[in-house]
Amino acid sequence: MNAMSLLDRLAALDTNTVSDALDFLGLPGATVGLRPLWNCPKIVGRASTVLLAAKSDNVPTVHLITPVVEQIDSDDRVLVIAGGIEGVSCWGDILANAAVGKQVRGTVIDGFSRDIDGSEAIGYPVFGRGVTMVSARNRVIQIDAAVTIPVAGVDVSEDDFVIADNCGTVFIPQTHIDKVLDLGERIGRRQDGMVEAVRSGRSVAEVMHDTQFEAIHVEHS
Repeated sequence: MNAMSLLDRLAALDTNTVSDALDFLGLPGATVGLRPLWNCPKIVGRASTVLLAAKSDNVPTVHLITPVVEQIDSDDRVLVIAGGIEGVSCWGDILANAAVGKQVRGTVIDGFSRDIDGSEAIGYPVFGRGVTMVSARNRVIQIDAAVTIPVAGVDVSEDDFVIADNCGTVFIPQTHIDKVLDLGERIGRRQDGMVEAVRSGRSVAEVMHDTQFEAIHVEHS
């Protein structure tokens, strides 16, 4: 199955369901604290990873992340950024405008963004730990890209799958995407049925009993 079909299936789910699927499979991927930095839409795509670090000298450098944005040549990318400094920006509205021009789907930062109103004004989704006004210039540099990076306790590799919504951000290793989607779709159907059962008057204690969730294990095995 091609990547776009996989992305369409992932987009039909939410982070709660994908997190549950990862739990059942014993896989990492769900994060805590990487939430929308404005009231932005959900993003689903493939990771383009960027690794930052504190700047240790005064030598001028190319502005961080710009080389990665310039090299993007497909419309399925989500920029995933790690290695910033607490309270210092890893993203801003000039970068957001450049990303929109490259059809990037959004940015996930294990860190902070500035100029968030600028990203919102052009409808560019940004997820991260918070908002700041402190510039990255002369404080943070890019040291690598398209490599495996640590993001909120999860190792994220280039081309891994990303889903982010109001509940947070989840990463799915590309090697496991098929089974995560299969199980996520099964979980979604079962949970929809449980909601309908409660609405129809069945006991919520019965509907939400552990045995009902364990049945997913039986179906999956």
